[in-house]
Amino acid sequence: MDFLWTFGRQTFASLRVRNYRFYFFGIGISQIGTWMQAVALGWLVLELTGSGTLLGGLLALRFAPLFFGGLFGGTIVDRFDKRTLLYVTQLVSAVLALTLSALVFFDAIALWMLYASALFFGLIDVVDRPARQTFIHEMVGRDNLRNAVSLNSAEVNLARTIGPLFAGVLIATVGTAFCFFANALSYVIFFIFLTLLKSEELHQEQGVERRVDHVFSGLRYVASQPLILTILVVMSIIGTFTYEFQTSLPLLVHTTFLGSAADYAALLSAMGAGSVAGGLYSAGRSSLEAREFILWGLLFGVSVSIAALMPTLGLTAIVMIFVGFFSISMTSVGNAMIQLGSDAHMRGRVMSLWTMAIFGSTLFGAPIIGWVGEHASPRAALFLGGVAAIAAALYAARRHLEWRQLFSIPAFVSIRREEASVEDTKV
Repeated sequence: MDFLWTFGRQTFASLRVRNYRFYFFGIGISQIGTWMQAVALGWLVLELTGSGTLLGGLLALRFAPLFFGGLFGGTIVDRFDKRTLLYVTQLVSAVLALTLSALVFFDAIALWMLYASALFFGLIDVVDRPARQTFIHEMVGRDNLRNAVSLNSAEVNLARTIGPLFAGVLIATVGTAFCFFANALSYVIFFIFLTLLKSEELHQEQGVERRVDHVFSGLRYVASQPLILTILVVMSIIGTFTYEFQTSLPLLVHTTFLGSAADYAALLSAMGAGSVAGGLYSAGRSSLEAREFILWGLLFGVSVSIAALMPTLGLTAIVMIFVGFFSISMTSVGNAMIQLGSDAHMRGRVMSLWTMAIFGSTLFGAPIIGWVGEHASPRAALFLGGVAAIAAALYAARRHLEWRQLFSIPAFVSIRREEASVEDTKV
């Protein structure tokens, strides 16, 4: 019993922070709505066109603003109050989701409308994603950052489990329009939870630079930080070729297994379940190790490759549990490491580059994976992602060997450049 009590206190430590607790519940509801909309959107495109290439093109348009506008979004996040930015992004997103719901409900939807909505959601994400990432740091401080990031990742992937199941039920019963309506409602609920946060309890670091001197200053800063640069390169490769599950999995279900929207939702849910387990495991750890990032990346790539070779939908779903576990273990470590390794006045720009690496890279990856899935096979598209993740992990391992040491970075220790030694900043 003592072990379970200690494990629970350590795993859910950041939930003792009042502001993060309200944020945690609010964003959780919003993420469920987001995944319901993601499933509905992908299935709607396939129903309208039957084309994996067009599905990949829509996802590319969805994430193109994150690639081209990520640097600008980071400067905005570093300059303005993050909670105010989140107020704006939630309200605009709610209006867009409600509009989509009405168009689908009245059978007035067309492919170009889906493309336009994807673009608008992408523009919102340019500010919303880095604002959410850095706002976690303001709510919990440095000591609880890894725990909060890991719990947030677990929650996002619990939503990946629940959201697709709800979407599959709604699509099969009352229709796709209600998935978009549920997402609109979830944004409003998150907005309400944001109003409950207390400004005086936020960890806003004082005396940091607020001047945004150049939009490319974030690139120059990252180039001077080997740890951050290596992680971002790895995530760019994985983001481009591996994290295209919204393209590869619908094609695998629709074309290879001749399944339904419920089967697609089952794969996402299986991956989400594994991710929740991975997030909770990561939340229970109090230190960050560079070699841990490499190991999880390698196992992630291997599991994706195995999933591509599974002969049945049921076996694929089982392997996707491991895909989710290794994926979230890798990203939670990488996310916390680059936030702790960044100076406060550059954190928004660094996290924008993180967002560009994972999501903005879809601009190039989604059409590639969609084309491979349509003209070769969905299995080949998924396997390509697995091989890319393995290659990225091996690249990171080589970088580590070049510096000859692997370092452990406690989550409670400040590692600003002016406070750290030269050796401590190496990967």
